[in-house]
Amino acid sequence: MFESAELGQTVDKTTWARRVPGLRTALLDAQADVREAGTFPVIVLIGGVDGAGKGETVNLLNGWLDPRHVVTHAMGAAKDEIVRGMPHMWRFWHALPPKGKVGILFGSWYSSPIVDRVYGKIKKGGLQRSIDEILRFEKMLTDDGACVVKLWFHLSKKAQRARLGALEKDRDTRWRVTATDWKHFGMYDEFRSVSEEVLRQTSTGDAPWTVIEGTDARYRGLSAGTALRDAMRKRLAVGAKHARRAAKAGPADLSASVPGKRVIHELDLSPTMKSKKKYDDELEHLQGKLSLLSRHASFARRSVIVAFEGSDAAGKGGAIRRITSALDARLYEVVPIAAPTAEERAFPYLWRFWRHIPRRGHVTIFDRSWYGRVLVERVEKLCEPAAWGRAYQEICDFEDQLVAHGAIVAKFWLAISQDEQLARFREREKLGFKRYKITAEDWRNRASWDEYEVAASDMVDRTSTERAPWTLVPANDKEFARIKILRTLCDRIEAAL
Repeated sequence: MFESAELGQTVDKTTWARRVPGLRTALLDAQADVREAGTFPVIVLIGGVDGAGKGETVNLLNGWLDPRHVVTHAMGAAKDEIVRGMPHMWRFWHALPPKGKVGILFGSWYSSPIVDRVYGKIKKGGLQRSIDEILRFEKMLTDDGACVVKLWFHLSKKAQRARLGALEKDRDTRWRVTATDWKHFGMYDEFRSVSEEVLRQTSTGDAPWTVIEGTDARYRGLSAGTALRDAMRKRLAVGAKHARRAAKAGPADLSASVPGKRVIHELDLSPTMKSKKKYDDELEHLQGKLSLLSRHASFARRSVIVAFEGSDAAGKGGAIRRITSALDARLYEVVPIAAPTAEERAFPYLWRFWRHIPRRGHVTIFDRSWYGRVLVERVEKLCEPAAWGRAYQEICDFEDQLVAHGAIVAKFWLAISQDEQLARFREREKLGFKRYKITAEDWRNRASWDEYEVAASDMVDRTSTERAPWTLVPANDKEFARIKILRTLCDRIEAAL
């Protein structure tokens, strides 16, 4: 693939002076149109050979674009303990620009897999898993409308040696050349081979790579600016077509689900606690066990993510309180999920959950979760069928990454009957201290009971995996539900530790 770079290309001062003003104007105009549209972000990935001018190009683009609407992140090695305890993509989730903005990532999600493969930290299979993960992530971004611009700056081995040598000789630029740069130069052939394989597999129709020969500063500057301008203009041109394509596209194939099968509807809701004493004894025992597990030495190397979903008035809040009562308040966070804010709507729908992922030794409990995309957003038609249809796989990918990096993911669906829900709604209306829990939206959702049941059944069928299984909780008896949830959570943590 690197053979496509036009080696030895140069741009003279006259051509540079003639072309730059027009290119800068075109970039600013395209950036303004992106901002005015406000429907997609522009994500620029900068990668390539050491000494190929990546840093200079980032500075150049920042100088040519409107700085008020550009965010730039230098993505170095993951050295911070919190970062190293998170999924590989965690840093990049947080660095994504909102819709209408340009984000430049100097170093990207490609850097670590390439370096790790060259250094032998991962085998060929590990590199392939990283490539597959990246492809799915970029597809999620582009399906959501993002304009992804990938620029790779290339140098021949001879040109890299000359470039590093020239930088090292100049006192003003000597600081830019490190021992690692020379070490990587000694591994040039290995880096080239791995990088070329990665670029070949990840240059897709929606997110292609542009390989730029980096010897001449003026040539690479014009090439990078032109590639960014063209990508923004192309995405702006297909803006309406992209929306129409999403609207016309149907949901993901649900044929894998058993026709007419509703696992939620068929759940036995009759189990109860036999006595109040048995409940109290079980509750005390399980809360004590959970407390001990959270203070176990090995717990400091894991994190726990608990997602609660279920029918309105199914007892999610009460179950959450029984969990948090057993935990040190410094170790957990409860995240109640409501309709997304204007800020949250400017990012991929998973973004507002990405930012609450707990660090090692901590617990995050989601009262409602990322499954809203395939539940309320599906039933209430708040997103297109194509969006909720592809969300099943996106969610499974997200949870797989969490588990692969040490997280324990526990997902609970609390199910009650329609009659029990009606009784709880009426009780809430009567009691002053519970009245805040019942809203007009709860009554409106009740009218869509069958649709929610179908959506929940599809959700369980398609997202209950070996690594992150769903636990279906009969919740007509609140005390039974609380004990089942606590026991399941303790079992999951104990097995992981």
